[in-house]
Amino acid sequence: MSARSPADRRQQMMRLPELGDADARQIEAFLDAFWAENGLSPATLASYRRDLEGVARWRNGQDGGLAGADRAALFEYLRWRTEQGYSPRSTARLLSVLRAYYGWCVRRGARGDDPTALLEPPKLPRSLPKALSESQIEALLAAPDTDTPLGLRDRAMLELMYAAGLRVSELVNLPSTAVNLRQGVLRVTGKGSKERLVPLGEESQHWLQRYLEQSRPQLLGKRPAESLFVGVDGQAPSRQQFWVLVKRHAGAVGIDPARVSPHGLRHSFATHLLNHGADLRALQMLLGHSSLSTTQIYTLVAREQLRHLHAKHHPRG
Repeated sequence: MSARSPADRRQQMMRLPELGDADARQIEAFLDAFWAENGLSPATLASYRRDLEGVARWRNGQDGGLAGADRAALFEYLRWRTEQGYSPRSTARLLSVLRAYYGWCVRRGARGDDPTALLEPPKLPRSLPKALSESQIEALLAAPDTDTPLGLRDRAMLELMYAAGLRVSELVNLPSTAVNLRQGVLRVTGKGSKERLVPLGEESQHWLQRYLEQSRPQLLGKRPAESLFVGVDGQAPSRQQFWVLVKRHAGAVGIDPARVSPHGLRHSFATHLLNHGADLRALQMLLGHSSLSTTQIYTLVAREQLRHLHAKHHPRG
């Protein structure tokens, strides 16, 4: 069976019944409690809400709705999602939030069992991050027209993202107070509201200095702004807007836009550091990973590149 497109799946979800009031109240109460305990970001809470609402709408109030679902009902819903073409990764996330929700129900005495206890998460393929080569990164960084205010801003954003290995959300949400050019460091607020200090190289400091002195005042005029990076409207660019500008600049220098994403700059940062002998623990701190196992995937990227290099250049490759 061929996988359905995201648009097809959205249309299928829209054909499900509306969310019932009881389920809506349950989901809201759980998310409030979960946010208070874990301090999750608005984006994460929104994805959890969509997952729970999807189950509730599929149940349509039957046998107690979302709160009353048993293991057989949840298994049937997972089977239905597979038929709709949802990826194993999205199903694994769904199962994770369902476990959190039913664990919350059990703790507060709303039910005596956890129907997710015997449900196995799907096996996820270990995909390698897509990193650009160092020459491609150099070309991409030089793509913006720095004689214009927006071009200079784009250059500073690209330089900073590659120099500091930032997530896209971290970059676009940076306040102007996050940069300390005198000390050459950046204060980043990452996942779970965890802060980390990231050193800045000379190039990123140079372009940030030019942006702050030349471009930002022109873009803002007399308007105040807390965001470090702003557009002609005085507002910070969204993640989607940054995605568009990255692909536009990549295409301008002959890099296939399909191979480039904002997150690819973060992958390139990590891969290039490892290729030049960076310590894995230091890389973990720079990326803001809570677990070293998350960082270790970049060692696979480095090994894969070495394998291709050997196959291409060794006489018996």
